[in-house]
Amino acid sequence: MNEARRLPARKGHTLPDEPEEDGIEQGKRLIRVADDKGLSLAQRIANQFYLLSWKTPIHGRRLKGKYPLKLLAVPDDAVPGDPRAGAAMRAGYLLFRGQKQIIASLDFARTDLPAPFTDYLHGFRWLRDLAASANREQGAPIAESIMRKWLDAHHETPSEPAWRADNAGWRLLFWTAHAPLILSSGDLVYRSLVLNCIARTARHLDRSADKAPMGLPRLAAWGGILAAALLIPGGEARRIFGEAGMKRAIDSGFHADGGIVSRSPLAQMEAVMLLTMVQAVYQVRRETPPPCIADALTRAVPALLGLAHGDGGLGSWQGAGAIAPDIVRAVVEASRVRARPLRQARDWGYQRIAAGATVVQVDAAPPPVAHLAAAGCASTGAVEISDGSQRLIVNCGGAALEGAWVPRDLAQGLRTTAAHSTLVLNDSNSTALLPDGTLGRGVTEVELTRQETDNGSRIDISHDGYVRRMGYVHRRLLMVSGDGREVRGEDMLTPAERRRKPQRQPVQLRFHLAPGVEPTLTADSQGAVLRIDSGVMWQFRTGAGVLSVEESLWVDGDGRPHPTRQLVVTGEALPGGSNIGWLFKRMG
Repeated sequence: MNEARRLPARKGHTLPDEPEEDGIEQGKRLIRVADDKGLSLAQRIANQFYLLSWKTPIHGRRLKGKYPLKLLAVPDDAVPGDPRAGAAMRAGYLLFRGQKQIIASLDFARTDLPAPFTDYLHGFRWLRDLAASANREQGAPIAESIMRKWLDAHHETPSEPAWRADNAGWRLLFWTAHAPLILSSGDLVYRSLVLNCIARTARHLDRSADKAPMGLPRLAAWGGILAAALLIPGGEARRIFGEAGMKRAIDSGFHADGGIVSRSPLAQMEAVMLLTMVQAVYQVRRETPPPCIADALTRAVPALLGLAHGDGGLGSWQGAGAIAPDIVRAVVEASRVRARPLRQARDWGYQRIAAGATVVQVDAAPPPVAHLAAAGCASTGAVEISDGSQRLIVNCGGAALEGAWVPRDLAQGLRTTAAHSTLVLNDSNSTALLPDGTLGRGVTEVELTRQETDNGSRIDISHDGYVRRMGYVHRRLLMVSGDGREVRGEDMLTPAERRRKPQRQPVQLRFHLAPGVEPTLTADSQGAVLRIDSGVMWQFRTGAGVLSVEESLWVDGDGRPHPTRQLVVTGEALPGGSNIGWLFKRMG
């Protein structure tokens, strides 16, 4: 990969040639990403010229050709949709993250909906939701009415976002998986138009799939090509072409440990879902999928489960909300991959410790490359903690779930370091968030040590996010007891080598509490008792600074914020270095 580069361990810090028996590599390793400035001006200009070429007669001629009289099969969509959204469509409106669009007044040529809602429409993901709430007779008229509106606006001339490669790829997958909903009409002209558009979309993707950003968008584009290759007659040549493209997309889109390059749990789950849908296309045709797809799923599912808490739902990382356990379970079951959670994903950047009923997750890597993650977060070093089915410490999450409940300004705020359970120096982000929404300078190096003993687990992580601006290295030491009843930590700020002497700076150590966790401060302002709805109690103590309780929020997997609280330890960084020790201890 050109976008990210992993360097070997620093001299004097060795790594074992083989993983330990427990699957944990001990020793130190340096993770470095290249200087990330997003897309260059030349790249943006080239992209604009490419989009303009879609409107030329040359591109129009490329999309012309024979179209199928029917699809060869209808693959199964094993992931259930949202019955609430489906019921809304039956009531006459589209529902997405709390926002509504009346179907009768929907105009695809002039939509003023937020980008995520627009992608939901153009990708035809709503077909899955409709299928969850209606049978063929009930759903087909609704699907056909929306389909006709889309065809009227976008059948003839490609444009963004409707024909953007990822939207086009998802559209082909959902059109084919839910073909009975859009091809049940007795209107032969309409049916021919739909089938012709399927063929045109495939030809468009043949030339645009590799131009999609690495990761989920490129996987979706090549997935659409493979769906067309196997479900449209005469697709043998496209199948060879598509399988080669899918292998390239997988190789560039996933790290070796199975994590997706955007580092988003939401994108990881959707990538698993997408590859599962592609596999279903092969299965319905009784064909053998290429080995790269099964291999990718075998690696991606354990990585996804590595970010599951005790309740089975996902942690709130890199813009994702806390995706509900039933959704995660459905996606994993559909993949047919049985695996244990991955405990150490060095390249993807997450560490997982499970001890007793306690699960601790740690972000142990720099933020993702800017142009691969629109909602990348400055969360290096942050933690989440759960006790059985109850979450204790969380991140706010939800930056990628813009909608009625998460407006754009709030979404940007949810990407900050302060929205995560970690140390904040001088009220600054460890990696800068630029006005255009991209990630700027900050964390480029993360050094990690993990050790496992009979007495518990220890993670030592440091990053350079504050070195350039303030001269401090942030180091976080975490220790989890073997029974999971104690989570000890120490946050240290040390002067960086070969930098001018740093100045005094205010420090806030933040721990966002999950909904249902009620804190009660101790009289000395050095501790708090945390009561969970289930009746379990935890004690928090800090060895320095002053502890207070402030308001916070937590975004669920639907993009709905919930009011909660946060523990804030206020201290000071000193030129010679400083540290704050802390402890979470389960009581009773």
